[in-house]
Amino acid sequence: MNPNEDILENIGRLLVSETVATAESVTAGKLQFLLSQIKEASDNFKGGLTAYTLEEKVNLLGIDEEEGRRCDCVSAGIAQDMALQASHLFNTDYGIGVTGYATPVEESNFTLYAYFAIAYKMEIVISEKIDLPADLLGPDAQEEYAKIIIATFENLLALKSGTL
Repeated sequence: MNPNEDILENIGRLLVSETVATAESVTAGKLQFLLSQIKEASDNFKGGLTAYTLEEKVNLLGIDEEEGRRCDCVSAGIAQDMALQASHLFNTDYGIGVTGYATPVEESNFTLYAYFAIAYKMEIVISEKIDLPADLLGPDAQEEYAKIIIATFENLLALKSGTL
């Protein structure tokens, strides 16, 4: 899994002295892996948490159990809560949360989609849905979600710094 190395280099440069953490479900740690590839990553990347099940999202991230059951833990609100909790738990400037489907199942109407959110200073600044083609399955879908989120994060940092 290699998004354009320039993207990771640019993220490292644009983060300056700010920090980031993740709370992942559908990407199963792929965002953490990518952020760890930034040069001198420990200056900016404080860590992440992969909470794949409802139980772990409730216990580790404080996701409302009733809401989680209602939407199979896949909604914009859940992704936003995950981003905020990642930032809170790791005491970072940015938090990224993502939840969705990497294989088509009945709960997703046999489609592939994910919701992700990025929090900055404990406020949601980006909340989006990613739709993927149904033939992009499992690890390929997970990697595509991670690449899209990393590219969006880079764009956010570039906008914030005035370089985009």
